[in-house]
Amino acid sequence: MPAAAERFASADPHARIAAAVLRAVFGERYARDFNIALWEGTYVAATREPRFTLRVNSPAALRSAFTPPIDLNAGRTFAAGLLDVDGDIEAAVDELYDLAQRPSAGKLAQLILLLRRLPRPQLPPLREARLRGKRHSLARDRAAIGFHYDQPVEFYAAFLDRDLVYSCAYFDEGVTDLNAAQRAKIDHALRKLRLRSGERLLDIGCGWGALAVRAAQEYGAQVLGVTLSERQTREAARRIAQAGLNHRARVELLDYRQMPSDTGLFDKIVSIGMFEHVGRDRLAEYFETAYRLLKPGGLFLNHGIAIHERNARGGKVSGFMGRFIFPDGELVLVSDSLQFAERAGFEVRDVENLREHYLLTLRHWVKNLETNRAQAVAAAGEQSYRAWRLYMAGSAQGFKTSRVGVYQALLAKPAENGAVNLPATRRDLYSAGTSRVG
Repeated sequence: MPAAAERFASADPHARIAAAVLRAVFGERYARDFNIALWEGTYVAATREPRFTLRVNSPAALRSAFTPPIDLNAGRTFAAGLLDVDGDIEAAVDELYDLAQRPSAGKLAQLILLLRRLPRPQLPPLREARLRGKRHSLARDRAAIGFHYDQPVEFYAAFLDRDLVYSCAYFDEGVTDLNAAQRAKIDHALRKLRLRSGERLLDIGCGWGALAVRAAQEYGAQVLGVTLSERQTREAARRIAQAGLNHRARVELLDYRQMPSDTGLFDKIVSIGMFEHVGRDRLAEYFETAYRLLKPGGLFLNHGIAIHERNARGGKVSGFMGRFIFPDGELVLVSDSLQFAERAGFEVRDVENLREHYLLTLRHWVKNLETNRAQAVAAAGEQSYRAWRLYMAGSAQGFKTSRVGVYQALLAKPAENGAVNLPATRRDLYSAGTSRVG
């Protein structure tokens, strides 16, 4: 098909420069399967069926987005509203990520010259994390968790399931609904732990309490959940009380590293979606703490995102993700995490990658967020809506392309005689009706 052609809606010279910048960036893919809309009315129609429309809302937008460090400034520009995407935002992330992997020296030189002809950006104040103190200290970790999780509950309710489960769902056979998939994920984890009535369960990073409620209500466990988020603590306590489970479950605002000595040992420990916040330098302490708190023969289910990229030297979250979404987050290879677990004394009994499940989960979240945009904006503001839409679409792209995965590792603490509280096969995981309160 012929290349897309611009019919400029005004005499604004910056519109022509912006179009030249986009041509330099996209090359032959310019407006091939996406439309382009400029701030002054110029509209470039795709030459194929469009997947999305890229909106450039300011003469300064492209200079803002493509000024180094691009991994921060492109997202910052989007959060500020200078750039936007109508339609399939995951497709837009795909397009931009692919281009970012192979810039030529000539293209970069051309781009710099063009960008200098656009106005300097003046962005509005943005909610960015600027943490102080030693990385992964108690105080700094509390600040990092607070930045990400202490927005109004109504904001998370705009895109999560009804139980506010903020981690990878499990789309079991025949399951397509997000509510059912998150319930299936909790059950999948608790069944792996072979949780039984009366057992003590520690939930590290318990979120808004969905797993604690399920474990107490349906499995009869005695549950302690810990989190560093004040709003999560309050909401989890409210949900536990609402379910009439105060005699079986409680949540405390507490760092797992500060568990009181009189807490006692737990039959089972679970950690879902918290592992990414630990940091490589703290992994030994993380697994050693879990090992110390677990009874001999007990089980620990650790569920976390892992980096997949070859020759990955470090998975510290940086750029837009580090400043706007997950300050101090860090991913490691799953092989590295298992080595730390083994050095602490754990025996690895089962490892499962749920990468495709997280892709589906994120697509549900993005769709829900877009559908409930008014609710999200009312709760946390336009910037949070924009930043989280971009972050979740970008995360979906990472799981789709296998740059990252998400693993459940079942770890055992053998007793002195080597015994572990596990059946001889995995058959019980797939038989209905086990592990429930009678």
